[in-house]
Parts: sequence; structure tokens; C-alpha cells
Amino acid sequence: DQCNVPVGDNFVAVAAGGWHNLALKSDGSLVAWGDDYEGLSNVPPGNDFIAIACGSFHSLALRSDGSVVAWGDNGDNQCDVPEGNDFVAVAGGMYHSLGLKADGTVLPWGYNYSGEVDVPDGNNFVAIGGGQTLSTALKSDGTLAAWGWNALGQCNVPEGNDFMAIATCFNHTLAIKSDGAIVAWGDNYWGQCNVPSGDNFGGIATGDYHSIALTADPELTKIEIVGPNTVVENS
Repeated sequence: DQCNVPVGDNFVAVAAGGWHNLALKSDGSLVAWGDDYEGLSNVPPGNDFIAIACGSFHSLALRSDGSVVAWGDNGDNQCDVPEGNDFVAVAGGMYHSLGLKADGTVLPWGYNYSGEVDVPDGNNFVAIGGGQTLSTALKSDGTLAAWGWNALGQCNVPEGNDFMAIATCFNHTLAIKSDGAIVAWGDNYWGQCNVPSGDNFGGIATGDYHSIALTADPELTKIEIVGPNTVVENS
């Protein structure tokens, strides 16, 4: 059922979990579909949501007042959101969650088997990501940080201070550089880190075993997919 997209043309953001999906509508309300494990389809009421994220079996949403709500599997306290109304972004891992605060700090909660909740010191974070048992962040100076399980090189972030965006899922991460190029690191068993050549990428997303990048072309837009099979270009 995770591919049975709800009818409508007023969606402004989407997020994918293990077997469920979440969407934010233009009126600020939420809709979910797919597996209903632990009440994943029971989205909170309201029309004041501005951002969403999914963990493997839980969901998170940021309200316009800066507070965060979470629902779904809470076996490791991944839905026990800390108090506060100064959050500006959220991210979900397999059994943990992350919140980025307005002061540039990262506040984690949930499962911490491999140190995925042990956030480095600092208040210059601008973006966050969550994987299986790892977490990632982009800093305001353009550098990257990662912490947690590193058996597959998931925390061996590339050097440089020209990164602009990150996307993390399961055991690998993508990052876009200011020149439009993409770098990838972590698990590459299925070729999910075999980034296509080019420096005209404008968007990235990661699945458990594949990656997707959006390219900006003067005449057309292409989606390039790297995963278990091969690179596919859809014009």
C-alpha cells in the first residue's frame, strides 16, 4: 500500500520510511499511507505543519510554532520528543530521531546502540540526516559531520567546506557541493555510492540501497538513479 498515493494536487513535501510514506499538504495538514504499524497512519490533527521526516517505523513533523510531534513505533523512545518550540528541522533514523534547533545545535533522542545520539559539540549546524545507526549534519561553514556506526565508512565524511546539502538513509550518505557535484560515502554494496558524473545536480535523496539525484539542464530535467541495477536516466 505504500505506493497507493492519495488523490490530490496540493502536496508540498514528502518523506518515506521503511514501509510507509508521509506527505505535507499546502494547507499545512498531513496525510500518511502504507503500513500502519504502531499507528503510523494516525497523523496528528492540525494544519500548522511546515516540515516532515520519517524514520524506519516512525514519523516526525515540525509545527509552525517550532514544536515537534512524533508517532509510530516508540520501542526505543524515538517518539519521545524533548520539550521546546525552537526546532527548525527534523530527521529520523531507524530507531532514533534528531531535531535541529534555532540556535544551531542538534538535539537527539531514541536508540543509541552505536553512538548515533552522541552529537558532536557545536552550535553551527544547519541541516541534519538520520540513517540506520548513524547521524549526519551539515555545518554553517560548509563542512560535514557524522557519528554512530562506522563499520562501512558511514562516518568517514569527505573533506571540504563547500557542501550545501546532505541526504542520509540506512548506511550511506550523499552531499551536494557548491559546484553542483555530488559525493557519496558509506555502504556501496549495491552501487548506491557510484555517483554519476556531472556538476549540475540540484537535488538528492537516498533510499536504503539506492540513491536519486535531480539534475538541472537548460532544456530538460533528468532524474538519475543509482542502485541495485544500473544508472537510469528519465527525461
